[in-house]
Amino acid sequence: MIDLVFLEAVSQEFGTAQKVLTPFFQIIWQMIKDWWWLPIPFILIKPFKYLWLWWLGDKWCAKNVRMILLEIKPPKEVLTPVKAMELVFSGLWHLYDPPNPREKWLDGKQQLAMSLEIASLGGKPHFYIRIPAATRDRVESSIYSQYPDVEIEEVEDYTKFVPQDIPNKNWDLWGCDYVLLKDDVYPIRTYSQFFEEKPEVAKEEKRIDPISALLEGMAKFKPKEQLWVQIIATPVAANVEDDYPKRGKKEVDKLLDRPGLKPAGKPIVQEAIGVFIGSLMNKAPTEEEKKEAQLIPPELTLSPGEREVVSVIEKKVSKYAFKCNIRFVHLGKKEDYFGGRKTIPMGFFDQFSTTNFNGFKPWSNTITKKYTFWLWFLDKRRTYVRKRNMFRNYVGRISPLFPRNAGPSSFILNIEELASLYHFPGRMVTGAPSIFRVEAKRGEAPAELPIEE
Repeated sequence: MIDLVFLEAVSQEFGTAQKVLTPFFQIIWQMIKDWWWLPIPFILIKPFKYLWLWWLGDKWCAKNVRMILLEIKPPKEVLTPVKAMELVFSGLWHLYDPPNPREKWLDGKQQLAMSLEIASLGGKPHFYIRIPAATRDRVESSIYSQYPDVEIEEVEDYTKFVPQDIPNKNWDLWGCDYVLLKDDVYPIRTYSQFFEEKPEVAKEEKRIDPISALLEGMAKFKPKEQLWVQIIATPVAANVEDDYPKRGKKEVDKLLDRPGLKPAGKPIVQEAIGVFIGSLMNKAPTEEEKKEAQLIPPELTLSPGEREVVSVIEKKVSKYAFKCNIRFVHLGKKEDYFGGRKTIPMGFFDQFSTTNFNGFKPWSNTITKKYTFWLWFLDKRRTYVRKRNMFRNYVGRISPLFPRNAGPSSFILNIEELASLYHFPGRMVTGAPSIFRVEAKRGEAPAELPIEE
């Protein structure tokens, strides 16, 4: 009898709750039916902005920008130190011309990039730079100011001399984009860490040049085999496109905040929590330890290696910088194509990696041969699509992700890092005889030469 009374009471309570909640759920359902479309604009606004800028940008570039490819032939002897290339990139940074909001969103104007390229065409290394035609005078003057003996001439795009449907039954390729091992405020190994340049020792035989390994390897390629290395560099301004100085300072502050050392200025609540947790762990600091910790600067508690890391981060963010994408493509006719030679550019980029600073690694999303466990039956098709995308991205000089200048493969490199990756070596440093060089200096016209009036 008691059970029946209890069940009846529960049933009545449930019925009452149902009467109360039913109108509420009906209102919610009605709102969903009437306003289901409201979140859609907020979800689609970001993709729409990307598509809008991409479409406008392509339209503006096709109408206003003509890209040209310049080949740079270094002289027989390059006695200028690598630091001169850093000054070249400092001059090229001043091509920085960002659009204002109206130009960006209504006209489609973009900050234009340049492409630094080293290509081995049948075993003959070449240096190229692809730039907007309107900037040619500025680029040439920046290069000639530091390397007066080089020759610069406009050439046809070497990527057009191979079939444009690679890979096919006759041609194959392997390639990848590169990303950094750490945050891009950490610098890679630069030329100053390979050797110490001294004014009194300017001879080339005293140099240890990291680019020599790449050029020597390129010289060993077969006639129908090619290697293309590309660095797309877009000038960026601190505190505008990328606030890398602020990010670098934040990383330095984090490195200086060592365990057991309480920097001044912490909130009272945070200090109280720290004292409480320390007392629970029987590690509460004494008054003397507190005073000592406040008197010792954080820099003095760092190890020599940590101090060096802090120093190089501060040095990197103090210089002009470019937003960069790096990739390489190894391609050739199948009868001459040897896949093992892709280790030549890999070894070149590995030279700039260190465990305590930063370095490069291939980006797995772009490697042109990748197997999967669950979709093994699609491996062949996936590999083909990756190769087509890699070839298209290199020829078009674009970033692999959409939008074009986004993604983990885009990172900050300053002018010192760029100079380490791309500069002109002399014959004593790089013995590869197939590099196109200027064999004789250009002489000026005699001063007494008559001038027609």
